[in-house]
Amino acid sequence: MKANVRKLLLFVTDIVLVNVCIYVALVFRFDGNIPKQFMDIFLNSMIYLTGIKIAVYYIFGLYRSLWRYASIDEMLQLAFAVSIEGVLTFLFGLFFDIRLPRTVYAIACILTFLTLGGVRLSYRISRRVRNFVTKDRNDVSRVMVIGAGEAGSMVIRELQKHAELKSMPVIAIDDDDKKHRARIHGIPIVGGRVLIKNAVKEYNIDEIIVALPSVSKSELRKILKLCKETKCKLKTLPGMYEIINEAVSIKSIRDVNIEDLLGRDEVDLNIKEISSYIRNEVVLVTGSGGSIGSELCRQIARFHPKQLIILDIYENGAYELQQELSRSFKDKLRMEVIIASVRDKIRMEQIFDNYRPGVVFHAAAHKHVPLMEVSPGEAVKNNIRGTLNVAQCADKYGTKRFVLISTDKAVNPTNIMGASKRVAEMIIQAMDKCSQTQFAAVRFGNVLGSNGSVIPLFKKQIEAGGPVTVTHPEITRYFMTIPEAARLVIQAGAMARGGEIFILDMGESVKIVDLARDLIKLSGFEPDTDIMIEFTGLRPGEKLYEELLLAEEGIERTRHKSIFIAKPLEINYDELIEKIAGMEENLDCPQKIKDSIGRIVLNYSVANDEVATAR
Repeated sequence: MKANVRKLLLFVTDIVLVNVCIYVALVFRFDGNIPKQFMDIFLNSMIYLTGIKIAVYYIFGLYRSLWRYASIDEMLQLAFAVSIEGVLTFLFGLFFDIRLPRTVYAIACILTFLTLGGVRLSYRISRRVRNFVTKDRNDVSRVMVIGAGEAGSMVIRELQKHAELKSMPVIAIDDDDKKHRARIHGIPIVGGRVLIKNAVKEYNIDEIIVALPSVSKSELRKILKLCKETKCKLKTLPGMYEIINEAVSIKSIRDVNIEDLLGRDEVDLNIKEISSYIRNEVVLVTGSGGSIGSELCRQIARFHPKQLIILDIYENGAYELQQELSRSFKDKLRMEVIIASVRDKIRMEQIFDNYRPGVVFHAAAHKHVPLMEVSPGEAVKNNIRGTLNVAQCADKYGTKRFVLISTDKAVNPTNIMGASKRVAEMIIQAMDKCSQTQFAAVRFGNVLGSNGSVIPLFKKQIEAGGPVTVTHPEITRYFMTIPEAARLVIQAGAMARGGEIFILDMGESVKIVDLARDLIKLSGFEPDTDIMIEFTGLRPGEKLYEELLLAEEGIERTRHKSIFIAKPLEINYDELIEKIAGMEENLDCPQKIKDSIGRIVLNYSVANDEVATAR
């Protein structure tokens, strides 16, 4: 109802103003002495001229715009409408021979634009002034916007529009020298990133919004590192790859997360290469309810497989993934969900015989180091026997390509989980020598946010008020995001020719204690003040740092900058199978399992604190 009243008031105001503008134009034209002839023409044609003008304004949508948000676009719209009505009123006078002087029409157009535009902008200006005056200054965050480009402009404009957000842009930062000392929507650009810390203190900043969606991840990391030292609340816009199909808006702004601080650039995929081996193929993903397996399924679905087989023993994870993919792809994706264990050879035979997958991604595995130290037999059953079952079925039923998801813990392993994954790699390399299937493995480090990983654990500890537990002050790990890991696995699968172990570029290793401190700060607390960090000691089988390469493997570059190949080792298939069978005879004895696996993985050593530290 209020909106209709405002539109009616604006409509009436325009009727009065357009006629006042014509009259003032006549006054200007004749220096205040308007000839009776032209005054009569004006009065007699007033209704027609007004009708033409208002009709044009209506057609151009001037009464549908939200003038409280008026900007340059609305002003251009008004200017165009005024120009059109000026031409039409002149032609009307010419046609009916009731024409006013040409200069009157021109002056009237200019005056009309200024007065109508002024009325419309006055509402926005008065609203902003009212908001500024009536704001509770203690309840409003003072915001620094980093980036004075289009994204930064959008952020500032949106914050100024929406008082309910209780965020007031105060200054902007940009590394472009040409922008320094300029203003953007009235907000000063005070300098480059080197001034961030000083500007926060000088302008009493509470919150920093990084509006640089097109900057590289590594560059973003450097900027966030500076911001992190200010103790301000940090927010950012998603990268262009995340918003490529969506308009950037105030809703796009999100809190800075731990992935942003890692500073890893997004992976470039060879879409043509990937499509060629996935498109129109039946693709099986084992362990597809897990973090990596489910992301593999999401990525694979984009490349139009003939059918996607989701296989997992955990029904809840598989069901949730099925529902998600059904919503995302609807009838464009043909998929099947199978609840089964890779340990069950007979069940695997049935599945392979029925679906005949052309591509297999084997992600099913036990991965928790301390738990597998307590239950080594389960690691053997799942990670070794499960891999052997699936690999043998792939060979028997004509799978074209088989990709094993491995781990950096398989290199010089000091724990059962890592040793079992190394045996899985050896199975793949041995089978490739005697099979038509192209077997390969992909080895990478920790994945941020995966089930059971350190980040969800830290978040729960922070929510509980601490302490955050870290095993050792010097412990380091390699990290990448789940989507990045999945993309590189799929890309490596396209490059496989058989027998390779692909190693993903994990970037720089990260100290876990630094990760903990960053997460505490991002949660709005101060490490060792609000939330304490406690060191609990290395766990059984845990190393201070992980490695990605065996000394004897060597490394080769590939055409992809983030993927390398470890040199294949000569492994006798029959001997390996015989040793695995011997190991399986002692699954009820943890020590015998460790002894047996040590005879297969020669660089495996049962870890204690000293061994782990040395490694």
